[in-house]
Amino acid sequence: MGRAQRVAVIGLGEVGRVMVEDLRRAGDVDCTAWDVAFAEEGSVASGNARDLGLSPAPSCSQAVEAADLVICAVTAARSLDAARDAADGIADGAWFLDVNSASPGHKQESAQSIDRAGGRYVEAGLMSPIEPHRIASPFLLGGPHAAAFGAEADRWGFTGARVVSDRVGRAAATKLCRSVVVKGLEALFTESLLAARQYGVERDVLASLSNILPDADWEQIAAYFVSRSVQHGVRRAEEMEEAATTVRDVDVEPWMAGATVHRQRWAAAHGSLPPGEPDLFALIDAFQFAPAEEEIA
Repeated sequence: MGRAQRVAVIGLGEVGRVMVEDLRRAGDVDCTAWDVAFAEEGSVASGNARDLGLSPAPSCSQAVEAADLVICAVTAARSLDAARDAADGIADGAWFLDVNSASPGHKQESAQSIDRAGGRYVEAGLMSPIEPHRIASPFLLGGPHAAAFGAEADRWGFTGARVVSDRVGRAAATKLCRSVVVKGLEALFTESLLAARQYGVERDVLASLSNILPDADWEQIAAYFVSRSVQHGVRRAEEMEEAATTVRDVDVEPWMAGATVHRQRWAAAHGSLPPGEPDLFALIDAFQFAPAEEEIA
């Protein structure tokens, strides 16, 4: 890459941390970061900054000054504000890679802010968990600048990136319509097994799934889905609000997406992760709520 490339990461949570770690491995990169949670010393973002040896920037606009690449990885609710803040400092021609789980409409508004300020906005829909492939995960790229960024994506480490459109919104629509299914499954497993556990029929419910679905270790699969809701339910609820907006914007009533918002938020508030590998029934038993007092005999 020649001289050290300057990268600003907005949002230093799980995805932001992975970006910093992998970009540093990929080449000569000078990273800076900004997160609203830096105001809290005990926040995940502040801990990540310490672990990575990053000095938090004073503000979002100052973090992105002189950056060649800006990666925006904030929560769905913060995505538009983050783009507007970054627009105040972004350099002419700098890439702005928006990996947030925001609706097509919100992505388009973010793109307008960045492009008006002279940056080059690219939407990126992350189509899998960030682990295990990390920066090489499958990203769908969209927008007028997507093809140009896609041509450089490999050298940054985004080897799983694929250009899908020259218009902003298609990648977001693909991501969030998928989320209706994936995050909905998390909510369905949580709700079903919370009730089934109280009736004493949880193993029968899981065993019955192979009658209509491919044979699988449904206990392990359910444990994964439920643990994700417990660990990331707040963020997932915000994403599903964006999914509901995406569905509503094409005149489909988002009944399922709306219900998933509530169950994801509830799981984060009432659940906890037992130590070690997630065990399904330990996860279910760790929820703090008022269950039925007796199982069915």
